[in-house]
Parts: sequence; C-alpha cells; structure tokens
Amino acid sequence: MATKRRLFSTFRCLQHENPLGLPRSGTPPSFPRRRGLPEKRKIRDVKKVIAVSSAKGGVGKSTIAVNLALSFARRGIRTGILDTDIFGPSIPTLLNLSGEPRLDENNCLIPLTNYGLKSMSMGYLLPQPPLSESIPDPTHPDRQPMDTTPISWRGLMVTKAMHQLLHSVSWGPLDVLFLDLPPGTGDVQLTINQEILLDGAVIVSTPQDIALRDAVRGFGMFQRMDVPVLGMVRNMAFFACPECGHQTKIFSHGLHKHEHSHGQKGEEDWGVLAECQRLGVDFLGDIPLDARVCEDADRGVPTVVAEEGENEGQSVRRKAFMDVAEKVAKKVGIEW
Repeated sequence: MATKRRLFSTFRCLQHENPLGLPRSGTPPSFPRRRGLPEKRKIRDVKKVIAVSSAKGGVGKSTIAVNLALSFARRGIRTGILDTDIFGPSIPTLLNLSGEPRLDENNCLIPLTNYGLKSMSMGYLLPQPPLSESIPDPTHPDRQPMDTTPISWRGLMVTKAMHQLLHSVSWGPLDVLFLDLPPGTGDVQLTINQEILLDGAVIVSTPQDIALRDAVRGFGMFQRMDVPVLGMVRNMAFFACPECGHQTKIFSHGLHKHEHSHGQKGEEDWGVLAECQRLGVDFLGDIPLDARVCEDADRGVPTVVAEEGENEGQSVRRKAFMDVAEKVAKKVGIEW
C-alpha cells in the first residue's frame, strides 16, 4: 500500500481507550466490563507465571530477570518474558531487539524472539523519534542515538496499557512466563494481581540495608496479594578479582559474629540472609558484582548466553544465574 498505516503512532498511544493503539478492526479479544474487581485468570497458553520484583530501582532486577528466563530457555523450556515497566522498559536493550511487533489474525501482538526467548515490552511499541530529536553518544558514534521521548501517562493509562500487555499478546504454548516488574508497589503491581494468577515471585535485593528495606516491602505486597514468594536473590553480593579470584564484599552484608564482643549485632541478626530467615523465605543465591555482567547486558548479549559453550564450566557468573534458575524451576514444578 502506498500509505502503510503505522500501528502504534504517538497519537494512538495517547488515546485513553486504547493506549497501545491496537487496531479496532477485525476480532480483538473482548473483555466485558464488570462491577468491582476483575476476575483473576491464567494468561492464555501459559502454564506458569513468575514475577521478578525488587520494589526498588537500580538493583539489577531486569538483568537478573532476563538471565533467569534465558537459563530456562537454554534448558529447552518454552519461556517468555514480559517487560511490565511502562515508563522504563529494559528488555529491548537486554535482548538486543527493536521494531514493531506484528499482529496475528486475532489482532494480538506477536512476541519478538532472540536467543530462543520470546519477549514483549512497551519499548517495542513506542514510535521511533527522528534522529534530530535523539541525543548522539560522543563516545560511541556508531551506536544508535538514545531516545529522549518520555512516557508521561497517568494511572488510568498505565492500567489500560498493562491490561492489554497481559491479555493481548499471542505467546503460543509457554511452560513459563517471567514478568519483569517495575520498581515500587503501585498501579502495575496491583493490576497484575487483579488480572492474573501468579505462581510465585522472586525478590531481588542488594546487600545494602536501603535496598533490603524496599525488598521486604515487596515481600509484604506479595503476601497481601496471596502470591507465594519463591525466594530472595542477593545481587552484587561480592566482587571476584579477575586475577586471583579473591572475593571482596563491596557492600555491607551485616556485621560478623566475632564483633558480638563489642556489643554489636552480627550478620545472623540483620542482612539479606537474616531477613529471609525472619520472613520464612528461602535464600536462592548470590549473584556477583562483575563488570562483564554489565557489559553483556549493555551489548544485548546477557551473561547466560555470552558465556555459554567455551569455558562454560568455569564461568562463576553464568553458574550463579543457572543455579538460581534451577531452584526456581523446582519450586514451581518445572522439570529441570
């Protein structure tokens, strides 16, 4: 056609009745309005749904979520990941994917796939700005300029967008779908709880007390939502020297037992491990603080994929993700 209509233009994205701009023609899924809270249901063709949350930004939750999902996919488990962070989608960058998803015969979005992992994100649906409105990276002139377009939506828009992402994606048969949750305990989390049945949640924290406090609030949210918490992951737990392998704890983990003589509390009294014990939550494992994990994420080749094959058995980073993924799989009844 001479004038091929863009499915997700800026104007259509800002329509309150249809924030993602899904076509109104054809036979879209019908969602009858109900009084009160909507009825929870399974996501079509998806056996298990696992949320990955931190309730705080900047702790590496999305990196862990995508590496866990890829760990499942590399084991031959049919896996998808849904980026539910409307305002700051990270999955397109982590999976090195871009472009508009196509629609199937029912006007449902077809996920984009890389490394054997299906994915959907708000980042795929936003119109690409002209180059004149983007900020080039002077240190990497060949890199695609960063987009300056903000997503400035109020709660109603976020709720409607989340509703469509949950129910208007054609995943096909999946054994497990990971939900990469945004920071906080607000609109997105409440919408997910009202709309779908979650099989469990993984909570990510760093050793710092300020991050752990928000992680514990996230636990409280899932507890009120009657969602089983599968366990807690401690990210950036230690730095392993690339030369000698010596492990250094960059962030405080709590005070050591021998410091009890000074009248101070030891690590068993506070910290991630102590909170897991206090809350009755399993500790799923440590993820090291390593520059290569960050570099892998930035170039769109997550660690589980980047360190597969050659020297695979010697990769502390990859093994850390795979070990956590195995524990999560067993907790939700997926054969590893």
